[in-house]
Amino acid sequence: MDLLTWAAIGLALLGVVGSAVPLVPGALLSLSGLYLYWWHTGYSDPGLIVLVALTLLGLLIIAVDWLAGAISAKAGGASTGTAALAGVVGFLLFFVAGPVGILLGVAGVVFLAEFSRTGNPTTSGRTAVYTTVGMLASTVAQVLLTVLFFIGFLLAILI
Repeated sequence: MDLLTWAAIGLALLGVVGSAVPLVPGALLSLSGLYLYWWHTGYSDPGLIVLVALTLLGLLIIAVDWLAGAISAKAGGASTGTAALAGVVGFLLFFVAGPVGILLGVAGVVFLAEFSRTGNPTTSGRTAVYTTVGMLASTVAQVLLTVLFFIGFLLAILI
C-alpha cells in the first residue's frame, strides 16, 4: 500500500475516534478518507455500489449527530418548537461548549421551554431527561455506525 492509501485509512480511522470526541467531525473525516482513496485509484475503487453505500452511511452518521437533540426532545414529548430550539441550541453549543456543556445546555433549554409551555416541572424534567439520554444514545450510535463504515471501507480496500 502506498502513502495515499494509508492516509485514506488514517482519515477513516480518525473518523471513528472523532465520532466519540465532541467538536471533531467523525463522519466527515471518514468520508474524506473514502473519497481520497477513490480519487487516488482513478475513481475506480471502491466500486460505485460500495461508494454510494458508504456515502449514504456517512450521511446517516451526520444526520444522527446533528439531529439527535431535536429528535430525542420530540420523542420525550416536547413541542415542535422546543425540539427545534433544542436543535439550534445544540448546534450553537457545539462550537462553544464541551460535551457536558452541550448536554446540560440542551437539557436546560428543553426543561425551561417545556416548563414555560406547560407549567409542569415533572413533565418538563422528564422531557429534558429523555433529550439527554437520546443525545448520549446518539453518540453510541455514531461510534457504532462509524466503526461499521471503517470496516466496510477496509473490506473495500483489501478485497
